[in-house]
Amino acid sequence: ALLDLINFFIQCSGCKGVVTAEMFRHMQNSEIIRKMTEEFDEDSGDYPLTMAGPQWKKFKSSFCEFIGVLVRQCQYSIIYDEYMMDTVISLLTGLSDSQVRAFRHTSTLAAMKLMTALVNVALNLSINMDNTQRQYEAERNKMIGKRANERLELLLQKRKELQENQDEIENMMNAIFKGVFVHRYRKIHSSIEGHLGWFHSLAIVNCAAMNNDVLHEHAAYLVDSMWDCATELLKDWECMNSLLLEEPLSGEEALTDRQESALIEIMLCTIRQAAECHPPVGRGTGKRVLTAKEKKTQLDDRTKITELFAVALPQLLAKYSVDAEKVTNLLQLPQYFDLEIYTTGRLEKHLDALLRQIRNIVEKHTDTDVLEACSKTYHALCNEEFTIFNRVDISRSQLIDELADKFNRLLEDFLQEGEEPDEDDAYQVLSTLKRITAFHNAHDLSKWDLFACNYKLLKTGIENGDMPEQIVIHALQCTHYVILWQLAKITESSSTKEDLLRLKKQMRVFCQICQHYLTNVNTTVKEQAFTILCDILMIFSHQIMSGGRDMLEPLVYTPDSSLQSELLSFILDHVFIEQDDDNNSADGQQEDEASKIEALHKRRNLLAAFCKLIVYTVVEMNTAADIFKQYMKYYNDYGDIIKETMSKTRQIDKIQCAKTLILSLQQLFNEMIQENGYNFDRSSSTFSGIKELARRFALTFGLDQLKTREAIAMLHKDGIEFAFKEPNPQGESHPPLNLAFLDILSEFSSKLLRQDKRTVYVYLEKFMTFQMSLRREDVWLPLMSYRNSLLAGGDDDTMSVISGISSRGSTVRSKKSKPSTGKRKVVEGISSDSMWLSREQTLHTPVMMQTPQLTSTIMREPKRLRPEDSFMSVYPMQTEHHQTPLDYNTQVTWMLAQRQQEEARQQQERAAMSYVKLRTNLQHAIRRGTSLMEDDEEPIVEDVMMSSEGRIEDLNEGMDFDTMDIDLPPSKNRRERTELKPDFFDPASIMDESVLGVSMF
Repeated sequence: ALLDLINFFIQCSGCKGVVTAEMFRHMQNSEIIRKMTEEFDEDSGDYPLTMAGPQWKKFKSSFCEFIGVLVRQCQYSIIYDEYMMDTVISLLTGLSDSQVRAFRHTSTLAAMKLMTALVNVALNLSINMDNTQRQYEAERNKMIGKRANERLELLLQKRKELQENQDEIENMMNAIFKGVFVHRYRKIHSSIEGHLGWFHSLAIVNCAAMNNDVLHEHAAYLVDSMWDCATELLKDWECMNSLLLEEPLSGEEALTDRQESALIEIMLCTIRQAAECHPPVGRGTGKRVLTAKEKKTQLDDRTKITELFAVALPQLLAKYSVDAEKVTNLLQLPQYFDLEIYTTGRLEKHLDALLRQIRNIVEKHTDTDVLEACSKTYHALCNEEFTIFNRVDISRSQLIDELADKFNRLLEDFLQEGEEPDEDDAYQVLSTLKRITAFHNAHDLSKWDLFACNYKLLKTGIENGDMPEQIVIHALQCTHYVILWQLAKITESSSTKEDLLRLKKQMRVFCQICQHYLTNVNTTVKEQAFTILCDILMIFSHQIMSGGRDMLEPLVYTPDSSLQSELLSFILDHVFIEQDDDNNSADGQQEDEASKIEALHKRRNLLAAFCKLIVYTVVEMNTAADIFKQYMKYYNDYGDIIKETMSKTRQIDKIQCAKTLILSLQQLFNEMIQENGYNFDRSSSTFSGIKELARRFALTFGLDQLKTREAIAMLHKDGIEFAFKEPNPQGESHPPLNLAFLDILSEFSSKLLRQDKRTVYVYLEKFMTFQMSLRREDVWLPLMSYRNSLLAGGDDDTMSVISGISSRGSTVRSKKSKPSTGKRKVVEGISSDSMWLSREQTLHTPVMMQTPQLTSTIMREPKRLRPEDSFMSVYPMQTEHHQTPLDYNTQVTWMLAQRQQEEARQQQERAAMSYVKLRTNLQHAIRRGTSLMEDDEEPIVEDVMMSSEGRIEDLNEGMDFDTMDIDLPPSKNRRERTELKPDFFDPASIMDESVLGVSMF
């Protein structure tokens, strides 16, 4: 069987030779491979792994799968017999060193797959060892009488066997690593280049066919996945360093550029993990406390890293100084150094060499990533705790001095009036500005007074309009850093009034500059100005005084309405756009998928920045209406951001959030009207889309109607007013122009409590004329459907006592308890209007009130409301208990006063009504007792309008009445029911022993 396996690898390489049993018994591997090489057909460059066609592509996958299956089937015994695996590894090692490319390629790929399979075996062993250890400890912790000693011995034996197996697996992996990959690191075949040569054994777990781009994104996770099983190999930094610095031997291939980049990337990740002692983001459960042993290992590793790379890093930077990617990674190493070693190890000359190399790199490069890496390296080295600080600080100051002097000199020539700056001047200004900006990000450069020169540059750009976009972008960023560093100094140390005033002036001037650039023709410039403005407005908002920093109050800056409007316009123009509008690159070609994703990510960041201003009340909440209305259209791209903004704004102010939601629907409605006119089709996709958006908005209010009670009521109030806002120029026989909006508003009716539906219904009828109530044409359907939505689920509670008698049977229930002693007619729901009045003291009289309303309601004198009857007092009440009634000197609400005036006028117009006959009918109905009411139904004492022709006919014409007394006894078991089911708007809750005068018309 083993002989067949050997011939399998030989023949899979494309060799027609066969290893016989005689050869296997008497010849060494090297002799066998030499013999097979002689029989190899070298005339053809093709072999199975490189042959084209679906058959050979399948061969490669099957070849790799076979090796994995082989190890998996043998993992419990055969691989530990010191025979099969030793023979296979020895064969693959020999083949990987062959002069024949087919042998090298095939054996190296086989070794990779073999290593992958062994790693999986090692993982299973580790899991079994953990389980065995837990079982052992659980058994050992039992009481002596219950402890099974035989089981303890078996568990110890099993743990020992597992440990021995794990050691053997590690030995096999080391043999493959050293025999195949380290030995042949310079001869990895092109089909797997992009992996690091000798380091392949570590990369194969997840990256068997990884290219450098993928490696760049996943190197940290690759290293972490191998950290526990190959720690010593991963920490072999001397080997990595020698591979990068040493020249290849004669006749050997050097590492390719991609291999060098991969090696530097992985080397950086291993150094980071050793120095920080925690896995990359997403791989762990957070930082944990290190044990004493782990701390010692960490210190030892940092010492080893520092001693090696303090000397080697300047050499590496010198070798790769022109390669931006390599230099950027290498410059991150000093942040993991133990800087004290520079002094204790007498390595100051190597520090000077490092600083010289950094300065050279700054002079050579204009790439932002490289410059920021240089800046961060200086920041890591400029640590006042170490004696090297002065040496590094002097070097940094000299560098900034040179850059600042050069910038001022170049700027003076660049901004000379009457002269057209050439491209070379612009490039010099830009490259110097980029270097200064990169350093200002991590270093306080306030003493170089960079605000003045950048302000002059930006101001000239506004005046002339021809400033190169990249110069503007970096000047804005640099000035932003100037402002932030000044604020940091003022916040952290005592400052004078002059410092505050200077910062205030510079900050406000800078905001004006950014506002000007929001209208720049270049999109990138506008995006930069917008992003910086959002940052500045957040930082200098009222939040700046939090934490006891009241002295910063002069710096608080609130954007005016024009700036808020421009920020919103930017979002609408640059975020809420179709993907096709933003899918062309500079050369006009279609962007690839990655570019589209990147563009979407950028737009999401822009939207999030503006929404943050809304959430922190930096801009008015109603500006969110233009954001909210995009919820459905751009749900896939920004739905999560918009929904979170809704949630946060509702937490801040439920009422204002509701008003903003209804405003967004009104805006969409108006846009539809502008596009299609008032005679639009209500079955159109546009109108249906607005209704669907309203439904989604309603869902965001959740299931707890008490918490959102006020907000929903205000939403309906604003919606009703909008629907009746524009009267129809053709007269009252035609619907108001916005009446169809009631169809949209009905989506929120289900969020009203039953009691509140009555209140909203009353408010709706204030806007209606008698003629409206009689209309049944299609154009009036929105009004009918909205009214029905308010009546639904309320057991027709909005019916009056009179209409109840005549058309549907009375719902009044006679009680055995003592009747009330006066005239009373309760108007349930009007108490909630006090909330609307308190929110908006001045409310315009509705425009659709020309015709007096015909109602059968009973007009009552102003009564004193209980605290629990108003919206403002209902919300904080606990549902389990009734509050003790407070003072009853509450003023009559605006809505009640309006109704009283209107009904008083109507009272004088109803002389034909017969008071006597109506009184007789009512008293007769009340005396009928329980036959008029079901046991559990509320006494209907609503004050509502009679808007149905059928109900009006029930009032016999010719009746005349002025006032009347209605004796309504209190509900049966009211107190007991209140304890079980509090109803904050229940009419009986305001039926006490007091007597209210009620007038009827």
